[in-house]
Amino acid sequence: MATEEKSFFEKLKHWLRNSITVKLFSIGIIILLLLIPAFMIESVIRDRQYTSESTVNEVGSKWGLEQTITGPVITVPYTTVVKDEKNNSITVTQYAHFLPEKLNVKGTASTENRHRGIYEVVVYKSKLNFSGSFLLPKMEELNIDSRNILWNDAYVEIGISDMKGINENIELKLNDAKYLMNPGISSADIVASGVSTKIKLTDSSRQFTYNFDLNLNGSRMLYFVPLGKENNIELTSAYPTPSFDGSFIPDTREVSDKGFNAKWKVLHLNRNYPQQWTSNKFNVTSSAFGVNFLVAVDHYLKATRAAKYAILIIALTFMGFFFVEIINKTRIHPFQYILVGLAICIFYALLLAFSEHIGFNYAYILSSILVLGAIAYYSKYMFANTRTTLLLSSVLVIIYGFIYVIIQLEDYALLMGSIGLFIVLLVTMHLSRKIKFYND
Repeated sequence: MATEEKSFFEKLKHWLRNSITVKLFSIGIIILLLLIPAFMIESVIRDRQYTSESTVNEVGSKWGLEQTITGPVITVPYTTVVKDEKNNSITVTQYAHFLPEKLNVKGTASTENRHRGIYEVVVYKSKLNFSGSFLLPKMEELNIDSRNILWNDAYVEIGISDMKGINENIELKLNDAKYLMNPGISSADIVASGVSTKIKLTDSSRQFTYNFDLNLNGSRMLYFVPLGKENNIELTSAYPTPSFDGSFIPDTREVSDKGFNAKWKVLHLNRNYPQQWTSNKFNVTSSAFGVNFLVAVDHYLKATRAAKYAILIIALTFMGFFFVEIINKTRIHPFQYILVGLAICIFYALLLAFSEHIGFNYAYILSSILVLGAIAYYSKYMFANTRTTLLLSSVLVIIYGFIYVIIQLEDYALLMGSIGLFIVLLVTMHLSRKIKFYND
């Protein structure tokens, strides 16, 4: 009886040690366990990216945040009678808003790279000239009784999203009159913050031409709202890597290593609000457009994309070790698989740490050399065969190089990735065609 029990356990031990099914199952369990450190590294990348964005916002809060310029707009208050909750008649002041016939903006933006620790922030100084014309407000078209119009309280407002960025006083030229803009606006129907000034409107002037300069600090983005019936915006900068965002892209643009020049032409027919209305019926900021002063290399985004391939690299690496083990009849302990998997996970930690200091491309090369060197060194003692070690190391170099190419691509990443996986599948089929999986 004892002999039979010993024989049974010896057979079980032999089966566990030599079964391909058990080996594949154990490799699968190890891969699943390695997802834990892989997810932890992705979380670290998100935390570092959040810290970077917080730093950008901190610097911007002192220099000037993202700027959106809205205006100019002529606003005319008027009184009207409404019913309160108790059905009593009360007189309230409301506002009629009139947009310009033409809005022309021509300006420049000079950028600076500010550093807070290891983080880089792009800030800018813009010098903008606004010009154009208004027609005399036609209150009757809005069904407003002329007796209720407060002409003496009419004003021009200009929306500026972050007032800290204003560098100099703003002087508005309206026909032959000059007005000094004051902080704050009387109505928040169109914008929440900005500058305004009272103006004199007379029937003798059916059209009002305007002109003013705006010197504004900001960070990352500079946007304009196309309030004119015809809008012509031109912006020039020495910044070489702009991103044109918002509701409209430039009609013409020239981008080179020396900077960019962009021109937009937008008509009132291209947006979803009229030239005049009362109260806060429309959200004009939805039509904003402009330029985003991007940092040339976003290593956090690339590190995140790289980390998403962690499970693929682990699986392909383990597949290589598995075939070496089967073909060369070399035993690899599960603990050795775990060490190799942890080395691959540490690759992404090294990639993130190095990329914050030397950029993503150099960080990827350096991290790959360190990790692949460690795996090759360890493999040499596992296989006790230099040729096999070199062959497996070459395969790993190809895998890491392929993943690097995919990360650099955007439009063709899915295509290249799918082709690469198909090739891996074909190679796997070829190598496994003679393996007898049921010969346990």
